[in-house]
Amino acid sequence: MNIAILGYGTVGSGVAQVITENQDIIAKKARQPIRISHILDLREFPGDPFADLVTHDYNDIISDPEVGIVVEVMGGLRPAYEFTRQALEAGKSVATSNKELVAAHGAELIRIAAEHNVNYLFEAAVGGGIPLIRTICHGLTADRFSRISGILNGTTNYMLTKMSKEGADYAEVLSQAQANGYAERDPSADVEGYDACRKIAIISSLITGKQVDYQKISTTGITKITTADFAYAHAVGADIKLLGTYAAEEEGTFAFVAPVMVGKDNPLYTVRDVYNAVLFRGNMLEDVMLYGQGAGKTPTASAVVSDVVEEAVSTSHIPLAWDSEEFELTDIGQYRTRFLIRFEGSADVRRAELEETFGSFTAVTPEGISSEFGIVTQEMTVAQMQEKCARTEGCITSFYYTI
Repeated sequence: MNIAILGYGTVGSGVAQVITENQDIIAKKARQPIRISHILDLREFPGDPFADLVTHDYNDIISDPEVGIVVEVMGGLRPAYEFTRQALEAGKSVATSNKELVAAHGAELIRIAAEHNVNYLFEAAVGGGIPLIRTICHGLTADRFSRISGILNGTTNYMLTKMSKEGADYAEVLSQAQANGYAERDPSADVEGYDACRKIAIISSLITGKQVDYQKISTTGITKITTADFAYAHAVGADIKLLGTYAAEEEGTFAFVAPVMVGKDNPLYTVRDVYNAVLFRGNMLEDVMLYGQGAGKTPTASAVVSDVVEEAVSTSHIPLAWDSEEFELTDIGQYRTRFLIRFEGSADVRRAELEETFGSFTAVTPEGISSEFGIVTQEMTVAQMQEKCARTEGCITSFYYTI
């Protein structure tokens, strides 16, 4: 099976590495050797083992009848969308790690693949090296999911771990993440939650079988989290995690990305540094968690090559339940949870006032924090919390307290 790689950056070179180093076991599982025949990139790579395979013209790939699978690891929407569509229409399967493209056009590209009896697979687009897509689509098909919640971005989890364990502030840990290669020079996709948003959109689309528009998912990043917030988290036996969540509740179906105070009894509490994890809650199996490296050169490339192997052995289209009809999420204002809310002043002085507004609560005053306090509320909707905070003097910030 001849394959072409679009983009020879971190993941693209990782795909070449995985295929080279594990070629014997890959050939056995694919029932045939996997051979790289083309690499598309604008650059030259003198001295690279695959330098002679580099082309700058996509037509060299699309017009080659011997190329059966295209690996799209370019990233972004353009020209990745056009190249992917052309490959599928030419009868070539596509394996990708491009979460932006999958979130925006996944349903359409799956449909085109089905029309031409080929496949569009994207395991690496959500969990990196963690087999999330196969778990949802093939492993846990007998369950109805009430909640899927996960740490879907290694950069932000690394930063929050540093802030939690070392007491470092946001600016300091961002600089460390950039110096260590975990964060880009422009880190907004990670720290503003956009990366996790696209991933939970893909998960939600596969769960509902319809298109969940990532632009309509409530998304809050980590840029406003302070060391004081971690003092409150530690005081209640919790830690702060940036979670992407799909939740099917009585009030409706929600998808959101937000910093959450996660307690010690939750398996996600122990997930630290650049590791990712996703907790599935089904109506039959209850809780199952997948854990591992959600990013990085070889973990992501390994997931891409797994899709290549599946496509190589497939003799027909592998069905994925994801239609183009849009799934209407319930407004996040109707989501119910508890909150930890910080206020200026003294808990003893303000207790009667706040009980009148918020009902019964647990007061929290971390050691070393003065002139303010926190409360852990009873369950209420996001809209109710926002309305109560808006009419209460000295409300500093709020967090979802538990998932």
